[in-house]
Amino acid sequence: MDAIILAGGAATRLGGADKPALRLTDGGPALLERAVEACRGAGVRRIVVVGPPRDGLALPPEAALTREQPPGGGPVAALKAGLDCGVTEDRVAVLAADLPFITAEVVSALADALTEAVDGGTCPDAQGVLAVDAEGREQYLTAVYRADALRAALAGLPDGGAGASLRRLLRSVRTVCLGSDGRAVFDCDTWEDVEAARAMADPGADRG
Repeated sequence: MDAIILAGGAATRLGGADKPALRLTDGGPALLERAVEACRGAGVRRIVVVGPPRDGLALPPEAALTREQPPGGGPVAALKAGLDCGVTEDRVAVLAADLPFITAEVVSALADALTEAVDGGTCPDAQGVLAVDAEGREQYLTAVYRADALRAALAGLPDGGAGASLRRLLRSVRTVCLGSDGRAVFDCDTWEDVEAARAMADPGADRG
């Protein structure tokens, strides 16, 4: 399995802060570093980070960096850039870079669920597995897909998918859902989310 981590975006609800570089605790890993480590722990062969260069973040040698075209073109364009950057395995994990509690166990569970759906016969034509939160909302960026299914879906979109939504892209991809406890798919879209994640990561901290 390979992996693509989407680490661009304008983070408008965070006032333009560099969300993937945020840390939950002083001296702890940045959100992007957490996603990378989850992939490494799940045995991912190649990790592609789609986003701008960031000084001061520790990325392993197997992590490649690329940008979507045009820069700021949205998650579908970013996904295409990731696939075009040396992804060769049949399956690819696709993660956002703002998942503070993503783990190798979650990534592995998604991959195993795809194998079970196909080989176990519950959904033999499955092309991806999405995590869902406690309310049943599908998390397109906490998922494992068949790489060829994503490429076929992208080929059907104009302009390399620039400006398209993930929902539109995935309409032609046959997916199944895997429930989660909510923590694994918790993402940081606002400063309130960031503070909540910091409280969960370090519940004894005095936040004044």
